Amino acid sequence: MPAPSALPDMDTPRPDAVLTEIVRNGVLAVTEEMKTNLMRTAYNMIIYEALDFTVGLFTADGQTVSIGIGLPSFIRGMANTSKANLARYGSDGIEPGDILVTNDAYITGSHLNHFTFSQPIFFDGRLTAWACCMAHWPDVGGALGGVTSDIYAEGLQIPVLKYQRAGVVNEDLVEIIRTNVRLPERAMGDLRAQIVAVTTGARRFSELLERYGRGPVLGAIMNIMDQSEAAARQRTLSIPDGVYEAESFMDDDGLDIGRPVPIKVRVIKQGDELTVDLSDISPQVRGFFNSGPSTGYSCAQVAYKCLTSPTDYPINEGSFRPLKVIVPQGTVVSAIKPAAMRKWMTFPMTVVDTIFKALASAIPDRTIAAHHADLVIAMFHGIAPADGQFFIGFIGPTGGGWGAKQSADGMSGVVCSNDGDTHNSPCEQLESKYPILIERHALRPDSGGAGRYRGGLGTEVVVRARSTLSVDVQADRMQCAPWGLHGGHAGLPNEVIVTRHRSGQPQTVAGKIRNERLKPGDTLHLRAGGGGGFGPPAERDPESVLDDVRQGYVSAGNARDIYQVVIDDDRIDVTATRRLRQDARR
Repeated sequence: MPAPSALPDMDTPRPDAVLTEIVRNGVLAVTEEMKTNLMRTAYNMIIYEALDFTVGLFTADGQTVSIGIGLPSFIRGMANTSKANLARYGSDGIEPGDILVTNDAYITGSHLNHFTFSQPIFFDGRLTAWACCMAHWPDVGGALGGVTSDIYAEGLQIPVLKYQRAGVVNEDLVEIIRTNVRLPERAMGDLRAQIVAVTTGARRFSELLERYGRGPVLGAIMNIMDQSEAAARQRTLSIPDGVYEAESFMDDDGLDIGRPVPIKVRVIKQGDELTVDLSDISPQVRGFFNSGPSTGYSCAQVAYKCLTSPTDYPINEGSFRPLKVIVPQGTVVSAIKPAAMRKWMTFPMTVVDTIFKALASAIPDRTIAAHHADLVIAMFHGIAPADGQFFIGFIGPTGGGWGAKQSADGMSGVVCSNDGDTHNSPCEQLESKYPILIERHALRPDSGGAGRYRGGLGTEVVVRARSTLSVDVQADRMQCAPWGLHGGHAGLPNEVIVTRHRSGQPQTVAGKIRNERLKPGDTLHLRAGGGGGFGPPAERDPESVLDDVRQGYVSAGNARDIYQVVIDDDRIDVTATRRLRQDARR
């Protein structure tokens, strides 16, 4: 059955600028309240502290209206979930009081840990919009740690189903979910929190409709989308026409250790439209680093939004109308069943980096050098010595460095590009909830790539086990260091180290730790990489280099050897620096 008309016909009278701005701010307020209520009611830290979720409003046929600032890579997945809801039940099969749920990885594009709840919003008996919430559950059953090679080992799969039908909760479905998770109390708490989020969105958007009318509100949304489209097209026109290509690679797929996975992109710019072609990207892999088709589109959307209209809010469908994406089935960002997808988020970050790399020569003023491009997260589990209860926890995301750009240093200690507004968990909370001690959380000196503008610094987190626990780390970009642009140097790559208390000897591992047993006193070192530099290091202002040394960002040795700046007794030796830089140019 065809989807209901999402918006008025083009010849429908549009509301004036005043109402358009009221609606623009109204939908932003709705999604922000959804976000706030979810954070206040969630049970797991990964939601209320790390903010691993996104909320949004969508038209009746699944076009993005507004996204609460969260994970950019979730946008396409939630839009496709709204469309899947209609495909599953048809417009006549959706009723007021329904709430739908799924964690289908091949719809959302992510992994089974992401549950998406959607509530249809009716007005005058007509399906008018959707309120959606996608959030991360720490456990959904399946294998605990290690590497999976198909989706069936990764946990409970929920197709598009009605959690609630006409106001009546499907208790059988709830019981199935409760039975298949290891920490049901927390899972049910997060379920209820997501219900709070979507019901908040439905209620607040309905208030807009009641106050201003269905036609005027939807007409204002049309105006907002058209304005976003115009801004994106205008900025796209400023990119020179042409075909731009770049490639990089991932370390491996978690199973074939040491076998690189190629990442190749092609960007075609013509007029006011831009095409991202991912046809030559690696086929889906045996390991669990695949993601679904929604994610291939999301990679292109994240890069395009950053390059064309990064400050245009709300984030909506109009911003992406000039963007075309080519993603054939069966790649690492468009995997088909039964591909494993537990670490779905890792490869897409480098895809975005590579799109920027492709456009570096065309728009050097807008592109940035590569960043650390991995969450560098440690998952751990065990039995708490205090009460004998099973626990599951995580450390991270470990903040890393972003690449420098033509006019500024890269940011230090921040999350990856695709993860937007996510945070790490406070050290104090981790120590109070789990038998671990955070001994160090600090910036990594010399981790930012050298350049006229320096790449941002990564951070190091040192975790000491206070009881026996199992740790699982699946970090990448240990081999493919964050590259610099236009003569800038690469930043340090990600690194993972285990130090045994008994021997005191550090053991560097290749980023992939599968249920490593840590005994009391053993330490885990998570080191996020830095960002690449921009421009030749010898062109960096010596005063900036001195400030970097004073701040502990750059060592005096690297200041001399890489930047050709001699620092003696906390001052620049002007004569020695001039001589060193002159010699370097010969």
